[in-house]
Amino acid sequence: MYVIHENPEWWAPFASAFAAEGIAAEQWLLTDGSIDLSAEPPQGVFWSRLSASAHTRDHAESKEYGRAVLRWLESWGRTVIGGSDVLEFEVSKVAQHAALRAAGVDVPRTVAVFGTGDLKRRAREFPVPFISKHNQGGKGLGVRRWDTHEEFDAWVDGPAFEASPDGITLIQEFLFAREPFVTRAEYVGGEFVYAVRVDTSAGSFELCPADACVVDPGAAAPAFPPFARREEITADHPLVVQHRDFLRGAGIRIAGIEFVETIDGRLVTYDLNTNTNYNPDVEAAAPASGPGEIARFLGGLVRADAGVLAG
Repeated sequence: MYVIHENPEWWAPFASAFAAEGIAAEQWLLTDGSIDLSAEPPQGVFWSRLSASAHTRDHAESKEYGRAVLRWLESWGRTVIGGSDVLEFEVSKVAQHAALRAAGVDVPRTVAVFGTGDLKRRAREFPVPFISKHNQGGKGLGVRRWDTHEEFDAWVDGPAFEASPDGITLIQEFLFAREPFVTRAEYVGGEFVYAVRVDTSAGSFELCPADACVVDPGAAAPAFPPFARREEITADHPLVVQHRDFLRGAGIRIAGIEFVETIDGRLVTYDLNTNTNYNPDVEAAAPASGPGEIARFLGGLVRADAGVLAG
Protein backbone atom coordinates (compact mmCIF):
# COMPACT_ATOMS: atom_id res chain seq x y z
CA MET A 1 0.00 0.00 0.00
CA TYR A 2 1.43 3.36 -1.06
CA VAL A 3 0.04 6.75 -0.01
CA ILE A 4 0.94 9.65 -2.30
CA HIS A 5 0.90 13.11 -0.70
CA GLU A 6 3.02 16.12 0.25
CA ASN A 7 2.04 16.97 3.83
CA PRO A 8 3.32 14.72 6.65
CA GLU A 9 1.33 16.72 9.25
CA TRP A 10 -1.86 15.01 8.03
CA TRP A 11 -0.42 11.49 8.15
CA ALA A 12 -0.79 10.40 11.81
CA PRO A 13 -4.50 9.39 11.94
CA PHE A 14 -4.19 7.41 8.74
CA ALA A 15 -0.99 5.68 9.87
CA SER A 16 -2.80 4.58 13.02
CA ALA A 17 -5.79 3.34 11.05
CA PHE A 18 -3.62 1.33 8.65
CA ALA A 19 -1.70 -0.19 11.55
CA ALA A 20 -4.95 -1.20 13.28
CA GLU A 21 -6.08 -2.87 10.04
CA GLY A 22 -2.75 -4.67 9.67
CA ILE A 23 -1.92 -2.88 6.41
CA ALA A 24 1.68 -1.91 5.70
CA ALA A 25 1.50 1.58 4.21
CA GLU A 26 4.42 3.47 2.72
CA GLN A 27 4.38 7.21 2.14
CA TRP A 28 5.39 8.69 -1.22
CA LEU A 29 6.05 12.38 -0.57
CA LEU A 30 5.86 14.30 -3.84
CA THR A 31 7.97 17.27 -2.82
CA ASP A 32 11.08 16.39 -4.84
CA GLY A 33 12.51 13.47 -6.79
CA SER A 34 12.17 11.76 -10.15
CA ILE A 35 10.58 8.78 -11.91
CA ASP A 36 11.84 6.61 -14.73
CA LEU A 37 8.88 6.55 -17.10
CA SER A 38 10.23 3.41 -18.78
CA ALA A 39 10.50 1.50 -15.50
CA GLU A 40 7.70 -0.56 -14.04
CA PRO A 41 6.35 0.81 -10.73
CA PRO A 42 6.14 -1.46 -7.70
CA GLN A 43 3.17 -3.77 -7.31
CA GLY A 44 0.49 -2.62 -4.91
CA VAL A 45 -2.42 -0.28 -4.36
CA PHE A 46 -1.83 3.47 -4.53
CA TRP A 47 -3.92 6.12 -2.76
CA SER A 48 -3.44 9.73 -3.80
CA ARG A 49 -4.01 12.39 -1.16
CA LEU A 50 -2.61 15.25 -3.22
CA SER A 51 -4.08 18.57 -2.16
CA ALA A 52 -5.23 21.77 -3.83
CA SER A 53 -3.62 23.68 -0.94
CA ALA A 54 -0.12 22.28 -1.56
CA HIS A 55 1.07 25.71 -2.73
CA THR A 56 0.39 27.12 0.76
CA ARG A 57 3.14 24.80 2.08
CA ASP A 58 5.66 25.77 -0.64
CA HIS A 59 4.79 22.60 -2.55
CA ALA A 60 3.08 24.10 -5.59
CA GLU A 61 5.00 21.75 -7.88
CA SER A 62 3.48 18.72 -6.14
CA LYS A 63 0.34 19.10 -8.23
CA GLU A 64 2.29 18.68 -11.46
CA TYR A 65 4.41 15.92 -9.91
CA GLY A 66 1.16 14.22 -9.02
CA ARG A 67 -0.24 14.47 -12.53
CA ALA A 68 2.90 12.80 -13.87
CA VAL A 69 3.15 10.07 -11.22
CA LEU A 70 -0.54 9.12 -11.40
CA ARG A 71 -0.48 8.86 -15.21
CA TRP A 72 2.65 6.69 -14.95
CA LEU A 73 1.04 4.36 -12.42
CA GLU A 74 -2.16 4.10 -14.44
CA SER A 75 -0.25 3.35 -17.63
CA TRP A 76 1.10 0.22 -15.90
CA GLY A 77 -2.34 -0.89 -14.80
CA ARG A 78 -1.86 -0.22 -11.11
CA THR A 79 -4.88 0.21 -8.81
CA VAL A 80 -4.98 3.93 -8.03
CA ILE A 81 -7.57 5.51 -5.71
CA GLY A 82 -7.81 9.25 -6.28
CA GLY A 83 -6.18 8.87 -9.69
CA SER A 84 -5.43 11.37 -12.42
CA ASP A 85 -9.06 12.13 -13.26
CA VAL A 86 -9.93 12.60 -9.58
CA LEU A 87 -6.95 14.91 -9.04
CA GLU A 88 -8.43 17.29 -11.61
CA PHE A 89 -11.50 17.68 -9.39
CA GLU A 90 -9.27 18.42 -6.40
CA VAL A 91 -7.34 21.22 -8.13
CA SER A 92 -10.17 22.82 -10.11
CA LYS A 93 -13.43 24.16 -8.73
CA VAL A 94 -14.50 24.73 -12.34
CA ALA A 95 -14.23 20.98 -12.91
CA GLN A 96 -16.19 20.29 -9.71
CA HIS A 97 -18.94 22.75 -10.60
CA ALA A 98 -19.33 21.44 -14.16
CA ALA A 99 -19.54 17.80 -13.08
CA LEU A 100 -21.91 18.43 -10.17
CA ARG A 101 -24.22 20.57 -12.31
CA ALA A 102 -24.24 17.97 -15.08
CA ALA A 103 -25.24 15.36 -12.49
CA GLY A 104 -28.25 17.44 -11.46
CA VAL A 105 -26.79 18.67 -8.16
CA ASP A 106 -27.78 22.21 -7.14
CA VAL A 107 -24.65 24.37 -7.25
CA PRO A 108 -24.16 28.14 -6.77
CA ARG A 109 -24.21 30.42 -9.78
CA THR A 110 -20.56 30.91 -10.68
CA VAL A 111 -18.53 32.79 -13.28
CA ALA A 112 -14.92 31.81 -13.99
CA VAL A 113 -12.68 34.73 -14.93
CA PHE A 114 -9.33 34.08 -16.59
CA GLY A 115 -6.87 36.81 -15.66
CA THR A 116 -8.10 40.12 -14.24
CA GLY A 117 -9.30 42.15 -17.23
CA ASP A 118 -12.91 40.94 -16.98
CA LEU A 119 -13.21 40.64 -13.20
CA LYS A 120 -14.90 43.96 -12.38
CA ARG A 121 -17.39 43.74 -15.25
CA ARG A 122 -18.46 40.17 -14.47
CA ALA A 123 -18.74 40.92 -10.74
CA ARG A 124 -21.43 43.49 -11.53
CA GLU A 125 -23.64 40.70 -12.83
CA PHE A 126 -24.02 39.57 -9.20
CA PRO A 127 -26.06 41.36 -6.54
CA VAL A 128 -24.25 42.18 -3.31
CA PRO A 129 -23.12 40.49 -1.26
CA PHE A 130 -21.18 38.08 -3.48
CA ILE A 131 -17.96 36.17 -3.02
CA SER A 132 -14.73 35.68 -4.94
CA LYS A 133 -12.56 32.60 -4.60
CA HIS A 134 -9.59 30.88 -6.16
CA ASN A 135 -10.29 28.15 -8.66
CA GLN A 136 -7.36 26.23 -7.19
CA GLY A 137 -7.81 26.74 -3.49
CA GLY A 138 -7.95 24.53 -0.43
CA LYS A 139 -8.84 25.11 3.24
CA GLY A 140 -11.12 27.99 2.23
CA LEU A 141 -8.11 30.19 1.48
CA GLY A 142 -8.69 32.95 -1.06
CA VAL A 143 -12.45 33.17 -0.38
CA ARG A 144 -13.70 36.71 0.22
CA ARG A 145 -17.13 38.25 0.75
CA TRP A 146 -17.88 41.57 -0.94
CA ASP A 147 -20.65 43.91 0.21
CA THR A 148 -20.10 46.55 -2.49
CA HIS A 149 -18.82 46.41 -6.04
CA GLU A 150 -16.64 49.44 -5.33
CA GLU A 151 -14.73 47.58 -2.61
CA PHE A 152 -14.20 44.70 -5.01
CA ASP A 153 -12.95 47.04 -7.75
CA ALA A 154 -10.43 48.63 -5.38
CA TRP A 155 -9.17 45.19 -4.36
CA VAL A 156 -8.75 44.04 -7.96
CA ASP A 157 -6.80 47.21 -8.82
CA GLY A 158 -4.79 47.34 -5.59
CA PRO A 159 -1.71 45.66 -4.14
CA ALA A 160 -3.72 43.31 -1.91
CA PHE A 161 -5.15 41.37 -4.86
CA GLU A 162 -4.16 37.72 -4.66
CA ALA A 163 -4.48 35.61 -7.78
CA SER A 164 -5.32 31.93 -7.78
CA PRO A 165 -2.27 29.74 -8.46
CA ASP A 166 -3.76 28.91 -11.88
CA GLY A 167 -4.86 32.48 -12.65
CA ILE A 168 -8.59 31.68 -12.54
CA THR A 169 -10.79 33.69 -10.15
CA LEU A 170 -14.37 32.63 -9.48
CA ILE A 171 -17.20 35.06 -8.83
CA GLN A 172 -20.03 33.33 -7.02
CA GLU A 173 -23.43 34.08 -5.56
CA PHE A 174 -23.50 34.47 -1.79
CA LEU A 175 -25.53 31.70 -0.20
CA PHE A 176 -27.60 32.90 2.76
CA ALA A 177 -27.67 30.00 5.20
CA ARG A 178 -30.88 29.23 7.10
CA GLU A 179 -28.70 28.80 10.20
CA PRO A 180 -25.01 29.76 10.70
CA PHE A 181 -23.46 26.48 9.68
CA VAL A 182 -22.58 24.40 6.65
CA THR A 183 -22.47 20.63 6.39
CA ARG A 184 -19.65 18.39 5.27
CA ALA A 185 -20.68 14.85 4.31
CA GLU A 186 -17.95 12.20 4.32
CA TYR A 187 -17.84 9.26 1.89
CA VAL A 188 -15.50 6.26 1.72
CA GLY A 189 -15.67 3.62 -0.98
CA GLY A 190 -18.47 5.72 -2.44
CA GLU A 191 -20.60 5.15 0.68
CA PHE A 192 -21.75 7.63 3.31
CA VAL A 193 -19.86 7.60 6.63
CA TYR A 194 -21.22 10.60 8.55
CA ALA A 195 -22.04 14.30 8.23
CA VAL A 196 -20.42 17.14 10.17
CA ARG A 197 -21.97 20.46 11.19
CA VAL A 198 -19.38 23.22 10.68
CA ASP A 199 -20.11 26.42 12.56
CA THR A 200 -19.77 29.58 10.43
CA SER A 201 -21.07 32.15 12.92
CA ALA A 202 -17.66 33.87 13.02
CA GLY A 203 -17.83 34.50 9.28
CA SER A 204 -14.70 32.52 8.37
CA PHE A 205 -14.43 30.52 5.15
CA GLU A 206 -11.45 28.49 6.40
CA LEU A 207 -13.27 25.30 7.36
CA CYS A 208 -10.60 22.59 7.26
CA PRO A 209 -11.52 20.13 10.05
CA ALA A 210 -8.07 18.71 10.83
CA ASP A 211 -6.03 19.76 13.87
CA ALA A 212 -3.19 20.62 11.49
CA CYS A 213 -5.34 23.39 10.01
CA VAL A 214 -5.86 25.28 13.28
CA VAL A 215 -4.59 28.83 12.76
CA ASP A 216 -4.27 29.76 16.44
CA PRO A 217 -4.15 26.66 18.67
CA GLY A 218 -3.86 28.86 21.77
CA ALA A 219 -7.09 30.76 21.15
CA ALA A 220 -9.98 30.47 23.59
CA ALA A 221 -12.50 27.74 22.84
CA PRO A 222 -15.74 28.93 21.17
CA ALA A 223 -19.05 28.73 23.02
CA PHE A 224 -20.16 25.95 20.69
CA PRO A 225 -17.95 23.31 19.06
CA PRO A 226 -16.95 24.39 15.54
CA PHE A 227 -17.34 20.80 14.31
CA ALA A 228 -20.08 18.42 15.47
CA ARG A 229 -21.71 15.36 13.93
CA ARG A 230 -25.15 15.84 12.38
CA GLU A 231 -26.92 12.66 13.42
CA GLU A 232 -30.08 13.55 11.48
CA ILE A 233 -28.17 13.36 8.17
CA THR A 234 -28.18 9.67 7.25
CA ALA A 235 -27.44 7.50 4.24
CA ASP A 236 -30.99 7.83 2.93
CA HIS A 237 -31.04 11.65 3.00
CA PRO A 238 -31.99 12.78 -0.55
CA LEU A 239 -28.86 14.87 -1.03
CA VAL A 240 -26.64 12.07 0.29
CA VAL A 241 -28.22 9.71 -2.23
CA GLN A 242 -27.54 12.27 -4.96
CA HIS A 243 -23.95 12.68 -3.81
CA ARG A 244 -23.37 8.92 -3.83
CA ASP A 245 -24.69 8.66 -7.38
CA PHE A 246 -22.43 11.52 -8.44
CA LEU A 247 -19.34 10.01 -6.82
CA ARG A 248 -19.92 6.63 -8.43
CA GLY A 249 -20.41 8.21 -11.84
CA ALA A 250 -17.26 10.32 -11.46
CA GLY A 251 -15.14 7.42 -10.15
CA ILE A 252 -14.43 9.19 -6.84
CA ARG A 253 -14.10 6.71 -3.99
CA ILE A 254 -13.09 8.93 -1.04
CA ALA A 255 -14.44 12.45 -0.59
CA GLY A 256 -15.85 15.14 1.67
CA ILE A 257 -18.66 17.16 0.07
CA GLU A 258 -19.82 20.47 1.55
CA PHE A 259 -23.30 21.93 1.23
CA VAL A 260 -25.45 24.65 2.74
CA GLU A 261 -29.16 24.84 3.50
CA THR A 262 -30.33 28.30 2.40
CA ILE A 263 -33.06 30.54 3.74
CA ASP A 264 -35.11 29.93 0.58
CA GLY A 265 -35.02 26.15 1.01
CA ARG A 266 -32.23 25.15 -1.37
CA LEU A 267 -29.67 22.45 -0.60
CA VAL A 268 -26.63 23.82 -2.44
CA THR A 269 -23.43 21.83 -2.87
CA TYR A 270 -20.47 24.18 -3.18
CA ASP A 271 -17.25 22.19 -2.59
CA LEU A 272 -15.78 18.76 -3.26
CA ASN A 273 -12.69 17.57 -1.36
CA THR A 274 -11.01 14.42 -2.67
CA ASN A 275 -8.28 14.35 -0.01
CA THR A 276 -10.61 14.69 2.96
CA ASN A 277 -9.44 15.20 6.55
CA TYR A 278 -11.29 14.40 9.76
CA ASN A 279 -11.89 16.32 12.96
CA PRO A 280 -10.68 14.41 16.04
CA ASP A 281 -13.57 15.57 18.25
CA VAL A 282 -16.13 14.33 15.74
CA GLU A 283 -14.18 11.12 15.27
CA ALA A 284 -14.21 10.46 19.02
CA ALA A 285 -18.01 10.51 19.12
CA ALA A 286 -18.88 9.04 15.72
CA PRO A 287 -20.09 5.43 15.38
CA ALA A 288 -17.66 4.93 12.48
CA SER A 289 -14.20 6.40 11.91
CA GLY A 290 -13.32 8.12 8.64
CA PRO A 291 -9.67 6.95 8.66
CA GLY A 292 -10.84 3.54 9.91
CA GLU A 293 -13.26 3.16 7.01
CA ILE A 294 -10.53 4.24 4.59
CA ALA A 295 -8.13 1.64 6.03
CA ARG A 296 -10.77 -1.08 5.71
CA PHE A 297 -11.69 -0.05 2.18
CA LEU A 298 -8.10 0.20 0.96
CA GLY A 299 -7.12 -2.92 2.91
CA GLY A 300 -9.72 -4.87 0.96
CA LEU A 301 -8.19 -3.63 -2.29
CA VAL A 302 -4.70 -4.55 -1.09
CA ARG A 303 -5.80 -8.09 -0.24
CA ALA A 304 -7.60 -8.43 -3.55
CA ASP A 305 -4.53 -7.18 -5.41
CA ALA A 306 -2.29 -9.64 -3.54
CA GLY A 307 -4.72 -12.45 -4.36
CA VAL A 308 -4.57 -11.67 -8.07
CA LEU A 309 -0.77 -11.68 -8.02
CA ALA A 310 -0.69 -14.94 -6.04
CA GLY A 311 -3.10 -16.55 -8.47
